Amino acid sequence: MTYSERASSYLYLDGLAPARRLPRRVGRVPLSLGEIAAVVGGTVEGDDAVTVTAPAVLDGRQAEPGGLFVAFAGENVDGHDYAGQAGQAGVVGVLGSRPTPLPTVVVDDVQAALQALATHVVARLRNGLTVVGLTGSQGKTSTKDLVAAVLSSAAPTTATIGSLNNELGVPLTMLRADMGTQFLVLEMGARRVGDIAALTGLVAPDIAVVLNVGQAHLGEFGSRGAIARAKGELVEGLAPGGTAVLNADDPRVVAMRSLTDGPVLTFGRAEHADVRVLDLESDRLGRPSFTLRTADASARVALPLIGAHQALNASAAVAAGLAAGLPLEAAADALASVSLSKWRMELRELACGATLLNDSYNANPDSTRAALDALAAVEGGRRIAVLGEMLELGEESEAEHRAVGAYAASRADVVVTVGEAAREIADGAGERAVAVAGNAAAVDWLRGHLAAGDVVLVKASRGACLNEVAAALA
Repeated sequence: MTYSERASSYLYLDGLAPARRLPRRVGRVPLSLGEIAAVVGGTVEGDDAVTVTAPAVLDGRQAEPGGLFVAFAGENVDGHDYAGQAGQAGVVGVLGSRPTPLPTVVVDDVQAALQALATHVVARLRNGLTVVGLTGSQGKTSTKDLVAAVLSSAAPTTATIGSLNNELGVPLTMLRADMGTQFLVLEMGARRVGDIAALTGLVAPDIAVVLNVGQAHLGEFGSRGAIARAKGELVEGLAPGGTAVLNADDPRVVAMRSLTDGPVLTFGRAEHADVRVLDLESDRLGRPSFTLRTADASARVALPLIGAHQALNASAAVAAGLAAGLPLEAAADALASVSLSKWRMELRELACGATLLNDSYNANPDSTRAALDALAAVEGGRRIAVLGEMLELGEESEAEHRAVGAYAASRADVVVTVGEAAREIADGAGERAVAVAGNAAAVDWLRGHLAAGDVVLVKASRGACLNEVAAALA
């Protein structure tokens, strides 16, 4: 579906959010275990007439009545052993590699079966469903949250929860879509060339949003060029006539327009951007406000989020909204009350009178610099950056950690580095650095030194678990 065709599929009511011309049924696609077995090439142990009417889950504690429990046999934990627990939560059947106490669809390859089932279900919903795929080296989850906010203001939307963006998370999100879903937003991650191509093989997006080509997972990819090839797979995987939404400020991303014959919309601060960020300013808490301008319209946006970098993410989300047929004003208005997934620039006032910025979910050099800029923009007393290791940087790891340390010293009054793996950050930060052995030591130091008016940022790769530091302070 082209941009113009997609836009014409909406009926605008009093200038507000659009609605589909054709009504859709409500409810999930019900599938018996026998039908699931036929789709995935498995056999049913137990009652094959049992019908699944709720989403699939990997964790039985997240189950809903009528759901499907997907059991993997790992090296340390065998999901099949938890089928009974999932049943107590309401699960009616299992997809696994061996029988369980519940009716079970038994297959040789559970991952392949899960993906095949997701593809089947979305294919049944495809008429009237717009699929948005989103990728980038940083900012994926935050921008996915913004895209979901924009689209859900217009029609029922199903989006990736948190950062479940891999070969398991994408099909699980697909299986959360129902007959009322009109927008399906899928965050897509990659650790090697070919990963995103495999995901678009499950479902071809109608809209492909590429944010940037940075340094995340550089150690696994080997080069920025390889990262660009991997992100470009999202554009190559577009459905016929689909729209690519590309970052006008990133030359590697703009170059991806050559990967599609379909429409292209660009976003960013560049003069030639189709959705351009202008007049960017921040309030005392570092919350950005700005104008988004297109060729024939403009809208003012005030985000309830921390960090000027969120303006670029917002322009990407609005561009995706335009590609889906929303008017600029409606897309911009939807951002006024948006919230992000947990541990992403969460702002909290501490009992001691200090302010906490919890951005501890993940980190790479570019996202850490953006977080440090946000720290510097918040009005207050001392600015304290608590930084841990940035993983998967390969041969550039030491140099990148030192460079981030130097940048942190230009944005913070004190740079607390956590753990031996973050030692290079301390080296880069020089006399402003305080190196501590681990999370407990970081908490002790902060409790002994934080004062009213201080602003403290907590940031590291997920493996460093600095969310524990943020939780202890809060």
